[in-house]
Amino acid sequence: MGYLSAAFNSCQQGLAHRVPYPTDYGQDIGLPASCCMKSCSRMHTRQGGISLSLSPAALGRLFVTPRELEEHTEATGYCCCASPSPMPGDLTRPRSLVPAGLWSLEYKRELSTPLCLAARRGHAAVLRHLLRRRADPDLAPGGRGPLHEACLGAHTDCAALLLQHRADPNLRSDQGLAPLHLCTTRDSLGCAKLLLRHGATVNLQSEDRGETALHVAARHCLCDHAWLYLRHGAHVDALSTQEETALNILCGQAPGTEGCLQLCRLLAAHGAEVDARDEARRSPLHKACGAANAGLARFLLQHGADVNAIDYNGMSPLGCVLQGAAFKRDLRPHVVVQQLLNHGSQKIWPPAFVKVLKSCAAVPEVVEVLFNSYSQIPISKKWAEAVPEEVLQQHQLFYQSLFRLAGTVRCLQHLCRSAIRNKLGSKCHCLIPLLPVPKPLRDYLLLEPEGVVL
Repeated sequence: MGYLSAAFNSCQQGLAHRVPYPTDYGQDIGLPASCCMKSCSRMHTRQGGISLSLSPAALGRLFVTPRELEEHTEATGYCCCASPSPMPGDLTRPRSLVPAGLWSLEYKRELSTPLCLAARRGHAAVLRHLLRRRADPDLAPGGRGPLHEACLGAHTDCAALLLQHRADPNLRSDQGLAPLHLCTTRDSLGCAKLLLRHGATVNLQSEDRGETALHVAARHCLCDHAWLYLRHGAHVDALSTQEETALNILCGQAPGTEGCLQLCRLLAAHGAEVDARDEARRSPLHKACGAANAGLARFLLQHGADVNAIDYNGMSPLGCVLQGAAFKRDLRPHVVVQQLLNHGSQKIWPPAFVKVLKSCAAVPEVVEVLFNSYSQIPISKKWAEAVPEEVLQQHQLFYQSLFRLAGTVRCLQHLCRSAIRNKLGSKCHCLIPLLPVPKPLRDYLLLEPEGVVL
């Protein structure tokens, strides 16, 4: 027991020179249970009148289960207390067992090996030492193998050592993930390159979600990883179990994530379908609008995405951005609304405009842009009732100008804007900027909010 504690502590601390060798027991640190000394059915250590008995199988697994520790405590009436590190000059002997009386044990069962611990913490020297002692590079008692741990921590040198010792680059964890699925940070690019160089399957799907490495790269906006996978033959439109492509997943990410737009361009350049639908019939444009990601929405619209696509819930991209606008005001969702309307999105049915006020009253820019997209729309008493009193006070100037239009005709300037927009239709976004008029007038035609309505 003392030897095992010393081995684990040394591996966690990265002390290769302090990993003990239990030569007294005939057990090498890297040998599996089948290689243990079979002439003795139990291994015994005795110090201070206390006997700890472990089977060869327990030593061979390189971990002691809580059950074995409990059996020892029940048999002897003592618990095992070990210091954080072995004493100098006593590296080949078990640690002393200190009488501590009877006590209640509470366990958090987490199985591991010294090799997994060294890989997790990036201790390449310890890892090399253990591998030279014939440690199994694919042993994964806790669900993840050493290669999984190295990739998860982006420890490229550790991954290289494991692959040199024939670790399986496609080994699945207990969650059905291959090491390539765990390359989720920018620093893990070196690990991904090593895995592919040693035969990792680039289109291998995870067991739970059915996602490939390209899906994972899209979820974490890893453009360099995606470029690497595409060069190695990744299917750009591979479907997950939810029928999502990498572009579907990417467009659901919040704006501001570095590399998202660049990755979107990369996927499109490799032939990604911009109107691919998932199992709920949501397109990448639905996802981008739901995330209020104006950059991705603009890119998709410029590449021919269907601005009026409808999902299984009857929701259009415009409906998606309106649905979450109140929770994403800092992301300026009105910009996405402008883009959709300037690309020919169908407007909200006028009698249902009160629902827009109920959900978006706290974002008056959205209300203004949408209201100005109609040439004329009747304002009912329900509109004022739909706006909470605190919101009404906070944005008093805008809502006063809005409700003042009840029962009146919009101004001539607005009616001219509506006539021009109706004439240009879905080409507003590209034709209005070409008009020989001052920029403030172009902004007015493109529905840029002004804070009041006339």
